[in-house]
Amino acid sequence: MKFSLLTTIVLSVFLMSCKDKKQPDVVQEKTSTFENKGHELVSNMVEKVGNYHTLLKKKNVVYTYTYQTPDGKADVSTEKYLFNGELSYGAYQKHERTFPDLEGLMEQGYDGSNYWLKHNGEIVNDSIRLKRVAFNRPTNFYWFTMFQKLLDPGLNYEYIGEKAVNNTTYNVVKITFQSNDEKPTDTYQLYINKNTLLVDQFLFTVADFGVMETPFLMKLQYEEIDGMSIPTKRQYKKSTWNADVSEEPWIHVTWSNIKFNNGLTQDDFKK
Repeated sequence: MKFSLLTTIVLSVFLMSCKDKKQPDVVQEKTSTFENKGHELVSNMVEKVGNYHTLLKKKNVVYTYTYQTPDGKADVSTEKYLFNGELSYGAYQKHERTFPDLEGLMEQGYDGSNYWLKHNGEIVNDSIRLKRVAFNRPTNFYWFTMFQKLLDPGLNYEYIGEKAVNNTTYNVVKITFQSNDEKPTDTYQLYINKNTLLVDQFLFTVADFGVMETPFLMKLQYEEIDGMSIPTKRQYKKSTWNADVSEEPWIHVTWSNIKFNNGLTQDDFKK
């Protein structure tokens, strides 16, 4: 089944918009004061998977990131993040989607101040390629910490109600982002499992690309790793606001070999 090029572009813009939601480092403490029921449900979910304070205590993470599109192309990288400061590094053993014209090892990083790129150990100072690095590094970091960041300042929560999907009952919560310039912002709609408190799936829009009426559906599978529930398997494609998906094939994202507290320092993120 042919996969829409427009869908690929839109999803890329969604990922890029994620990095724009980066907030200053905040050690989020559990609170008993909530804006509304939706806020409380999200807070309980974050406590279930592990909050940002839990991540900071683990200091850093190393894992294998695999992004597979229906056309058979894939990126496979070894990702390293330092949670304090949101430093990020990726060593791409396969990069059929990111700089497919480069052969061999491709490394990219963010050292807290600058983005950098290496190809087979040599520094690359191409401004166009560095813009792509400035997209990839915070985006991949955001994916890994997304649930924890749903308690950042500047978010709005709305409880939609209960909904049954395949004999499972969910609390549905709508999340939007406050805008200071009156521009449209992304919308998330979380399906929080009433029994497990985990988000089994969520809908999202891509405001930066003008895609507000037709959302995408992301489905998640979790693993318990070092006391945290990590959504290590993801698949997503076009949907409706009733979570009825299109007939397009899924995009698959997998995180594997996850290890926390690896003794990384800021020097590990310098070019």
